[in-house]
Amino acid sequence: MFDTNKVKGCLFGQAVGDALGLGSEFMTKADVLRFYPNGLTDYSQIIQDSHRRRWMRGAWTDDTDMMLCIANAIIETGKADIATVARNFKAWFNGVPMGIGRHTNNVLAIRDYEKNPLYTSELVWKISNGRAASNGGIMRTSVVGLLSKDVEISAENMCKLTHFDPRCVGSCVLVSHIIHSLVYENSAPSYSELVELAGRYDNSIIEYVKKANELDFEDVMLDDSNKGYTLVCLFVALWCYFHAQSFEEGLLKVVNAGGDADTNAAVACAILGAKYGFDSIPNKYINNLVNKDLLGETVNLLISIL
Repeated sequence: MFDTNKVKGCLFGQAVGDALGLGSEFMTKADVLRFYPNGLTDYSQIIQDSHRRRWMRGAWTDDTDMMLCIANAIIETGKADIATVARNFKAWFNGVPMGIGRHTNNVLAIRDYEKNPLYTSELVWKISNGRAASNGGIMRTSVVGLLSKDVEISAENMCKLTHFDPRCVGSCVLVSHIIHSLVYENSAPSYSELVELAGRYDNSIIEYVKKANELDFEDVMLDDSNKGYTLVCLFVALWCYFHAQSFEEGLLKVVNAGGDADTNAAVACAILGAKYGFDSIPNKYINNLVNKDLLGETVNLLISIL
């Protein structure tokens, strides 16, 4: 049986991390200190530059948009159905996909994507010579962890719909596995368990699991040229999972580090929401979240079918 408070905490946690993280997305740590000298702690502080003014303060970005594409497919079909999710992704892409990543755009822009989405995704990855391992898969995987069964294969498939690289796939599996264990079993997967799981996909993932367990948060630069790498995002999420003592501690540490802060915080806070529950999220982040009622309706529908 799942814990309703943790289900709600997971998805609202993702949205809150995404929305506050937008305030420091693509900034260096020096930029964050310049724009938010006392720290970024509230949506109302988010500067309205040419990037951020496209969203209302307190609105989530593409990370949570794409998570909701998966959530709505689960509500419709009772599972993470590949064809239904691909259809939802394409419909979102054909609308106004603000914040969409380059690699995701390259995949979804293929005219016949819906006919064979996994083949299309693999083809685009191969064209990159197998180098494309961005964080567009891991950013949306939280909801997969809420499935009652088939979590690993579902996480693999949901990732491969746009991100075929094994580093991306393994990242999604680890995050989904952690969330599932927290929500359904009230247990926290151990470091050794996560290392073993990572090794099934790519040995480079093990390195980042180890870093998350052993290093101080500040020892890894999140604002350098590698900021959109799936394993950097995984490091952030795992560090918070291993070390953050509360939802807000993890949230504020991540958003004030800069880099790809909205994605890093979306993933980390989905895990923290599943670990500490919806009740652990400060009210100001929930009350001032744009479209909180829509998200709440989605969460309730998911709960009714899980």
